[in-house]
Amino acid sequence: MIEVDNLVKRYGSHLAVDHLSFQVQPGKIYGFLGPNGAGKSTTMNILTGYIAATEGSVKINGHDIVKDGEAARKCIGYLPEVPPLYQDMTVMEYLNFAAALKKTAGESRKKQIEEIMELVMLSDVPDRLIRNLSKGYKQRVGMAQAVLGYPDVIILDEPTVGLDPKQIIEIRELIKKLGENHTIILSSHILSEVQAVCDEIMILSKGKLAACDTPEGLTGLMGSSARLKMDILGERDRVEEVIKGISRIKTYHFEENASEKGCTGITIETEAKEDVREMLFYALAEKKLPVMSMSRVEKSLEDVFLELTQTKGGQE
Repeated sequence: MIEVDNLVKRYGSHLAVDHLSFQVQPGKIYGFLGPNGAGKSTTMNILTGYIAATEGSVKINGHDIVKDGEAARKCIGYLPEVPPLYQDMTVMEYLNFAAALKKTAGESRKKQIEEIMELVMLSDVPDRLIRNLSKGYKQRVGMAQAVLGYPDVIILDEPTVGLDPKQIIEIRELIKKLGENHTIILSSHILSEVQAVCDEIMILSKGKLAACDTPEGLTGLMGSSARLKMDILGERDRVEEVIKGISRIKTYHFEENASEKGCTGITIETEAKEDVREMLFYALAEKKLPVMSMSRVEKSLEDVFLELTQTKGGQE
């Protein structure tokens, strides 16, 4: 579907994209993550043909974005972070204009626009001026122009930025619906959003691909250790004496505030495959130290993101 090979983009002495390679398979929703300056927007602009790469190649459905640009761009619908809307047009006028730019055949244009307006829930505002629409509706108009022509790939750059919680939920549901018939590449700073809608996540760091996997796979990727959080009824020194006697515990640290009065809060770390819960329970019970609560601490996507983008320079 999309093949990116050894992509490089330089702005003078600044290296924005550093020999980046990846493939996007059809029928999936991909999340595109990275801190500011990681090269996300630059990469997306190269994928859409908006800017040229310094080195490397991009192929969309086998069409080179440079050598066969028109055919490659026909396969892509693009929603930039700021939708390219003409504020003095009505919704219908704008979509007719966008369809004409995409060379949608006249006889099928009207039907396609009606279908897409229904899909993105714009059927109730065809004659409204775009400048009078809410930000959520403007975002839907931008989505509609991206879907016009029914491209195989739809690229969305921060599609929910600036929206209220209700509008964010609506756009997320729309992205899931579009993912049923299109391959989606979604750039976002909201990690929970990416985790909620994406099948696979690509994390960029310093212009390189730091990781590419499913949300579950990414959290497992960094899972070299397992953590337990506990509240134990008893004094800290007595608890520590028991903990030190269990060799399978790698490290531990005490929490400043336990959830209940008289308890000692502690977080314990072991090897990922180790399960010391039963052993801990009996060892503490033997010393008359009741376990008031015990829970696993799972690594979140935020933890993985920070670890990959702060401790690693990124890797191919």
